[in-house]
Amino acid sequence: MTKHLIYFSQSADLFEGPIFDSKHQLLYFVSILDCLVYCYNPITKEILSIKLDSPTSNVYLISKKVVLVASKNGFYEIDFNTLKSSFKFQIDISNNVRYNDGIEDAAGRYIIGTMGYPEVINGIGNVYSYKNGESKIIIKNTTISNGLAFTADNKTLYFIDTPTKKVAKYNYDIETGNVEFVDYVIEFNGDGSPDGMYIDKDGMLWVAEWGGACVSQWNPTTGNKINEINLPFTNVTSCCFDDKSNLYITTAKNVEEPSNNNGSGLFYVEIN
Repeated sequence: MTKHLIYFSQSADLFEGPIFDSKHQLLYFVSILDCLVYCYNPITKEILSIKLDSPTSNVYLISKKVVLVASKNGFYEIDFNTLKSSFKFQIDISNNVRYNDGIEDAAGRYIIGTMGYPEVINGIGNVYSYKNGESKIIIKNTTISNGLAFTADNKTLYFIDTPTKKVAKYNYDIETGNVEFVDYVIEFNGDGSPDGMYIDKDGMLWVAEWGGACVSQWNPTTGNKINEINLPFTNVTSCCFDDKSNLYITTAKNVEEPSNNNGSGLFYVEIN
């Protein structure tokens, strides 16, 4: 297993939301509090960025170098071919929340959670589903809505509300977009709290651990931890796989360890 620090910014507080476009071999991620969206080409090593006017949180793929990005002030289409952005829509959310992690389901719905901003407020968040101008709440009263992952058959949605230190399992109806809580399938008992999450081709969950300096791999059927990838940054925020089943990982600044971690990092871990 080989780890590469691809890009490092001394000033960035919070790298998040990596998503890999296998068709076009591009990685997207955000710097939430800097309101930035990045497009990274792992072949040419080129990094492009576009700044919006409010905190960014999640990227949805549209076409080559074109993405939809969730920001506090709404969802924007960003074209990295022209380095231009255009407002598309907004969901009716409170002024004291912002968007956080999200995912697109197989029917084209944009699923996204919210959390208190600028202050975290217990139970103020929700998880929304949006398609064709209509939105609805599918999970209520969350605090820090984070990782989301669908099983290959689209029948199960895994979800993380970070302060619970658990991964929840929901039955998912792809026809209606409705969810039904089943149970908590994974519990974190160490220093790390679950943040972003990705599901691999075998149905195993890879969870970034905020405060845990690692990404851990879990079997959601048994609740057992399978593997752990340690990182030199304490606050690990999210992860995703490329088409070679190797792992991109984002990390955040740790203000309590300024000498050890004074910025955010993007890592590439060669597992295969």
